[in-house]
Amino acid sequence: MISISDLTVRIHDRPVLRDVAMTLAPGRIMGLVGESGSGKSMTALAIMGLLPQGGQADGQVMLDGQNLLTMTEDQLCAIRGRRIGMIFQEPMTALNPLMNIGDQVAEVLRIHQRLPRQQALARARARLDRVGLPAPRFPLTLYPHQLSGGQRQRVAIALAIAEAPDLLIADEPTTALDVTTQAQILDLLRDLVRDEGMSLLLITHDLAVVAGTADDVAVMKHGEIVEEGPTEALFRRQSHPYTRALFAASRHAPDPVPVAAGPQPILSVQDAVRDYALARPSFFAPYPLLRAVDHVSLQIGAGESVGLVGESGCGKSTLTRAILGLEGLQHGQILLDGQPVLPGRAMNGALRAKVQVVFQDPFGSFDPRWRVDRLLAEPFHLTGRPPDWRDRVAQALTEVGIEADAGRRFIHEFSGGQRQRLAIARALIIRPRLIVLDEAVSALDVRVRAQVLDLLAGLRRSHGMAYLFISHDLGVVRGVTDRVLVMDRGRIVETGPTAQVMDAPQHPTTQRLMQAMPEIPEEWSVT
Repeated sequence: MISISDLTVRIHDRPVLRDVAMTLAPGRIMGLVGESGSGKSMTALAIMGLLPQGGQADGQVMLDGQNLLTMTEDQLCAIRGRRIGMIFQEPMTALNPLMNIGDQVAEVLRIHQRLPRQQALARARARLDRVGLPAPRFPLTLYPHQLSGGQRQRVAIALAIAEAPDLLIADEPTTALDVTTQAQILDLLRDLVRDEGMSLLLITHDLAVVAGTADDVAVMKHGEIVEEGPTEALFRRQSHPYTRALFAASRHAPDPVPVAAGPQPILSVQDAVRDYALARPSFFAPYPLLRAVDHVSLQIGAGESVGLVGESGCGKSTLTRAILGLEGLQHGQILLDGQPVLPGRAMNGALRAKVQVVFQDPFGSFDPRWRVDRLLAEPFHLTGRPPDWRDRVAQALTEVGIEADAGRRFIHEFSGGQRQRLAIARALIIRPRLIVLDEAVSALDVRVRAQVLDLLAGLRRSHGMAYLFISHDLGVVRGVTDRVLVMDRGRIVETGPTAQVMDAPQHPTTQRLMQAMPEIPEEWSVT
């Protein structure tokens, strides 16, 4: 379908890709794996002709005997969307929030085929049906914010396949999805490749996803492909040291941290209930209620690490916002260090300082206009900025493995893994009793993830703080938590020691999550 040879990319004369070569065959899935900054996404952008400003590509990307690298922008515009489609990592930013989903999918057809709007909408309806968003439950008039993360990703896939392209590029298409939704999306992509006869370039840092999805795999490091071959053969062989390092990192778990029982729990949630009012079916009808949190009770002790897992929409985020004092409850109580957690300004700064949060997207949670020292000192507004705040910032940077003089740099000057370390440093700087980690490692590659998990375990051991670890990656939860809570439809349906719950799940929801978790077959990892 597409043959790539001698692909070299420079950005402002700095080499980013070096002599990349691969063949993308019809009806086959090629997995492209490697660490952040290895050149995976840059390879996809070079194929699409979407290199950033200052980028220059040499070599050959051949499609039907034509080199895409020598085409004009007008020629490439005729190919993008029609011959080559791309699914981006974050559908909420890839979709237009001001356009409904019908018009967004139809736009591709109207641009390339000059179809009338109604005819294009009819075709868009068929594509949305194909990706599992059938009418009438998902009308064309819905907007992206009215859909869940998995549903938005399906819209992004429908947009990418609207013209039945020859090549589909999927850049981390399942990173932010829970395991059951991830399994559905991967099944959908496999079906599309089989039914449409297209090629799929699957870019991911998850080796288990590649093992269960890709026919072939290429391992990329520092802009070069260091190993390539059929998936099973490469996984068994692992001839390159870098490939072996990736496998070792994917199976890495931090050393266990002993937990000392305290006189009272750090966090106590007692019979919490949270309802939301939905749109009325008619003008005189009452507002129907959605119960997002349904009589939930839990406790987290001092120095304990507890995992909270569940499918999208199960109530994890609502419960987390209530714990952080960002939302109130209709019933029940939340106690932090024995004091009630109140929403908004009703909770004093001293109590709020005892809990901090690390978000999934560190770049989006930082103000890009501020330097790092000011960003890390932001939590001091809860406790008052001490005279030695710059020394405290330098100490926090050192604790997370970043040089102390990095405080004068901006956040865009750091890699994804370094940004997540900075987010942890910001949470640490006022020494909270509890840190809530909301998908804090889901967007990191396997080696950086292993480093961050070791960092969290070491900080827990040295500072005695407790963690509430919210994640859809059950492998990570198994490695870093003492107990796990499984949530479904607003309720805690199963709880217990992490190994016990995951090795012998009792509730159907837990069993479904475990069955959907991608795994590398044990016999494949023999080196």
